[in-house]
Amino acid sequence: MQFLSTIDYIIIGIFFIIVVAIGFVASRTAGKNTTEFFLGGRGMPWWLLGISMVACTFSADTPNLVTGFVRESGVSKNWAWWAFLITGMITVFIYAKLWRRSNVLTDLEFYEVRYSGRAASFLRGFRSLYLGFFFNVLIMGSVTLAAIKIGSVMLGLEPWQSVVYGSIGVVIYAGLGGLKGVIWADFFQYGIALFGAVLVAIVTVNQPEIGSLDALINNPAIADKLSFVPDFSNPSFYIPLLIIPIAVQWWAVWYPGAEPGGGGYIAQRMLAAKDEKNAIGATLLFNFMHYAIRPWPWIIVALGSLIIYPDLASIKASFPHIADTYLKDDIAYPVMMTKLGKGWIGLVVASIFAAYMSTIGTHLNWGSSYVVNDFYRRFVKPEATEKHLVMMGRIMTVVLMALAGLVALFFLNNATQAFNILILSGAGTGAIYLLRWFWWRINAMTEIVSMIFATIAALILVFLPEGSFQSEILDEFTIKLLIAVGMTTVVWLLTTLLTKPEDMDILVRFYKITRPGGPGWKKVAAIALERGEINDDAETGAAWEMPIQLLSVFLGSISIYSSLFAIGSFVYLDYTMGSIFLLLTIVSTYILFRQFGKLGVINS
Repeated sequence: MQFLSTIDYIIIGIFFIIVVAIGFVASRTAGKNTTEFFLGGRGMPWWLLGISMVACTFSADTPNLVTGFVRESGVSKNWAWWAFLITGMITVFIYAKLWRRSNVLTDLEFYEVRYSGRAASFLRGFRSLYLGFFFNVLIMGSVTLAAIKIGSVMLGLEPWQSVVYGSIGVVIYAGLGGLKGVIWADFFQYGIALFGAVLVAIVTVNQPEIGSLDALINNPAIADKLSFVPDFSNPSFYIPLLIIPIAVQWWAVWYPGAEPGGGGYIAQRMLAAKDEKNAIGATLLFNFMHYAIRPWPWIIVALGSLIIYPDLASIKASFPHIADTYLKDDIAYPVMMTKLGKGWIGLVVASIFAAYMSTIGTHLNWGSSYVVNDFYRRFVKPEATEKHLVMMGRIMTVVLMALAGLVALFFLNNATQAFNILILSGAGTGAIYLLRWFWWRINAMTEIVSMIFATIAALILVFLPEGSFQSEILDEFTIKLLIAVGMTTVVWLLTTLLTKPEDMDILVRFYKITRPGGPGWKKVAAIALERGEINDDAETGAAWEMPIQLLSVFLGSISIYSSLFAIGSFVYLDYTMGSIFLLLTIVSTYILFRQFGKLGVINS
């Protein structure tokens, strides 16, 4: 089944030429050294970094994931990721400036700044492979799975063809241009991706089966899918979909792009910022765009798909060539893209390629930074020249892409499946990443034991037969999540209290570099003062700012959640609620920016 015309292919071709050209231009400086290749020279502005953050989380599988959520359990199931806003606000107002002060090349280099000895070295080396290969490849495999489904529906491609064709352009510009090439490509791609998402939503509501936005919202077929929050009369809905994510998930679960305390490619962007103020501005912009602006076009498409294709059988009837392996609710999004006309469909396919390439490009550069900087240079060839390391970074870019393609082809079949695996694998470790900056007692063994235990627990829980846990209130996955969080949290707390603390010289050095302040570092600060390594808290900038930071987190969360629901209310044509949420957004944002000036940040 062929949906693209000659003009569509021309538009897609122009898009590919532009992003590859960006890689070639950025390659002029990217090859100089690893700081240029992996951090863009540490001179990037907040607005460019913020757009890059939101672009790399706007992946080809994200519309599919949201569509699957809405079709399966309604709009309220998006709390599975909306809850991570709290994590994002904590990163903005507490951790962004700490990451920038650390001045490391990758967030894994942090381990040998915060911890000491062989345990710190092992942790850095192991996680470079664990995250750079296992987690990173699984995420890219999930994104590539979306490319396979889009290629199958829109182009009639075989899965391997979608993998090969989708990989070529992104490997070229990410391999040549490094992070700077990725970031500028993100800026270009995000505009196309967002426009494409809005266009698909407009076309969806104007389909003959729907007619208008008003007709969509008032269609009885989706009446039970519209609520922003789960049904509070039914604990089996609101506890797993709202209470657990807000009460537990945001602090307990490590998830790429929403790591408690920041990390991964979000930390990479903060480390690439000009200064602390730009790091904070970038993460704030990212969270606003990520949570408030992006979801609604996808949600509109998902709701419309339920009217046109109420079940998987109706999709299969219209698209018989789709393999049963890939016939899940998340495929409804690319199916709705087929409703576009000539030219427009090419632009939207280009927008999906843009979303795909921005995410893959980020993960390729991020993953190769781990393998090259934190494993190869640290343990294999510490005497390597900068040019040699950049060459290794480019080689790893190709290797990681190949592995992601294999994972997508042979191990995954829907976006929700990958999401659940990632959530469970990081369950229980999140609190460590929040507290290690503010409690001197956490050590390398805390992280090593928790990581190993969480991985083993996840593997056991994932492979237990369905029906192993039953409850009238909680679904099986939520039960598994709570078990993993509870056991891992107990294990890491006991490990922390039963093992020796880090070397005091390392702790004093870390305190002087990052100046976290607070009662959790009281003992270390006292020793540093006694040694004469610091004069007082004022000189080191370690004034305890946590009260004002927590107030900023609260105000930021209110502002962005209000923006999310204001837009949603206007989409639902409920102008009264939309106006109330909009007013709440304005008031909370005003107070937030009044408080922002009180935070101690260092500018360039």
